[in-house]
Amino acid sequence: MLKKLFLLLVLFGFSRVSAQEIKSLYQNKKVAVSNDTIAIEKVSISPSFFKLQTSEGTEIDASFYKIDFKTGKLVFKNGFTSQDSLTVRYFRYPEQLTKTYSIYDQDRVVANDGGLYKVSRSVKKFVPFEGLNTSGSITRGVTIGNNQNASVTSNLDLQITGKISDKVSLRASIQDSNIPLQDGGYSQKLDEFDQIFIELFTDKWNIRAGDLFLENRQSRFLNFNKKVQGLSTHFTFGGEQNKTDIFASAALVRGQYAKSSFVGQEGNQGPYKLRGNNGELYVLVISGSERVYVNGILRKRGESNDYVIDYNAGEITFTSLFPITSEMRIVIEYQYSDRNYTRFVTYAGANHEAKKWSLGGYLYSENDVKNQPLQQSLSPEQAAILSNAGDNQSLMNAPSAYLDSYSENKVLYKKIVVNSVEAFEYSNNADDELYNVKFTLVGNNLGNYILTNSSAIGKIYQYVEPLAGIPQGNYEPITRLIAPTKIQIATVLGKYNPSEKTVVDFEVGISNNDLNLFSSLDDSNNKGVAGKLNFKQRLMTKKWQIDAFGNYQYVQENFRTIERLFNIEFNRDWNLTTLEGNQSLIINGLDFILPEKGKLTYQFEKLDFSKSFSGNRHILNGFLTSKTGIFCRIPVI
Repeated sequence: MLKKLFLLLVLFGFSRVSAQEIKSLYQNKKVAVSNDTIAIEKVSISPSFFKLQTSEGTEIDASFYKIDFKTGKLVFKNGFTSQDSLTVRYFRYPEQLTKTYSIYDQDRVVANDGGLYKVSRSVKKFVPFEGLNTSGSITRGVTIGNNQNASVTSNLDLQITGKISDKVSLRASIQDSNIPLQDGGYSQKLDEFDQIFIELFTDKWNIRAGDLFLENRQSRFLNFNKKVQGLSTHFTFGGEQNKTDIFASAALVRGQYAKSSFVGQEGNQGPYKLRGNNGELYVLVISGSERVYVNGILRKRGESNDYVIDYNAGEITFTSLFPITSEMRIVIEYQYSDRNYTRFVTYAGANHEAKKWSLGGYLYSENDVKNQPLQQSLSPEQAAILSNAGDNQSLMNAPSAYLDSYSENKVLYKKIVVNSVEAFEYSNNADDELYNVKFTLVGNNLGNYILTNSSAIGKIYQYVEPLAGIPQGNYEPITRLIAPTKIQIATVLGKYNPSEKTVVDFEVGISNNDLNLFSSLDDSNNKGVAGKLNFKQRLMTKKWQIDAFGNYQYVQENFRTIERLFNIEFNRDWNLTTLEGNQSLIINGLDFILPEKGKLTYQFEKLDFSKSFSGNRHILNGFLTSKTGIFCRIPVI
């Protein structure tokens, strides 16, 4: 009974709503008899139905009035008068039949003195979000193989553009390419999308929130690019001859810079594993952050190019179009997701450009929040170990064993003494004092435990005595601790160009790199400085043009950068194995510019490492002609 009553109430409500929405064509209107002619409507009315009644509802005889249905007017006759209002009942035509259609807006058409008509101009009022455009696509796919289960892939690409005022525009984007790796493997949080951002911008400023791409290619000592999530602003003042740029960004870091160097294996196209800064495998590489160099040459990604990369597994595979040999030097730079701590980055700077000079400064700070670990939960004892370790990573190890209760589904160990050394031995005796132990791979002949077998419930490790003080295993019952780090870099750079013949530029940088924020030990080598000075002066501008140039660069031993400072094969060019000591690089020489033929550069280079290497060389850098295209590079060391 209650269900039927509820259904009737719902149907009644819908009927009331629909009745209110439909406007009836039968009209009732009260009019006062003040004139002989009354305009009922501005448009025609239907002659199929019309009645005129008094206030009491008595119908008035048609001999006292006539109706002009074409013009919608009521005309009284035969001296009819009434003190009370009358009720007019009539049938109105639909609006589509009585509406006036015109090419121009009638409110903008006015008459002039000549009796003609003209269209007046009107200022268009701005409507917020008018012209907002959205475009994109959503795709779904199913992957099926003879050696794998079926899986669903999805892709989302949504672009939004529009204006929120006459000068301010809006731009937004949401992109996601997700391949489920497990049950429920889809994006549920904003930080799980590949790219999502919203930006407000004009010709003088912009504000962007979401995924950012921070980059600096103008500075020598603060040269980097990084994908982050946060907020950035940029403001421009002045014109082309006198312009000032100010910007600032604050964000959470998505990836950390890393570099892998190895020699290719003959005929092995891959996959080659990429590692993190601590040697960890299966790193999650940030999409699009990799740069692959083979023999110093940058290669292209793509199945029809040189290589493909699996960002989820951290693996790179070279295509059949680019065969790998054992003589190839492969260097890969990339950013990988490091989730040990919440990492925060701030980047700000200002740059002023005038006609003959420019001056700018940049500040970069990236540090872990040591009180917000993500993949590890530090106990007070483990925090004390980090506090006493300083910058020595070999001391950042904590015992992994803890007392545990017996269970047939666990691999547990008991403590034994072997030649006065306490060790762990596998035990399934419930009467023993049992420990749950986690073993870490430390490398061959660096540990005292080996993996003996893998049972159905886990791996079992066995203690092996050292021989002549040399460990015979590769595992240890320890947990490696990751210390929070910080790096800060500030640079000031400028350029002076008084004429076309003279150019002078400089840059000074200061860095502060702390490898363990828990400890104040070993902090004496955290700070370093670097600087460079370049000049170029034209000596002759006749048939031959001769330019003298000189470059000097100094990098202190403790100075640190976000990415590499020198070119990708700098060590090989100078026959260096390690970069130790304060670095000084001097390059000077002459440029001989021949009309319509080319350029000949003679330069003298000197590299000085205060601890490891000192040397210099002369280089004839090249000679080109417009006909033969000859090029030579002759070093004399």
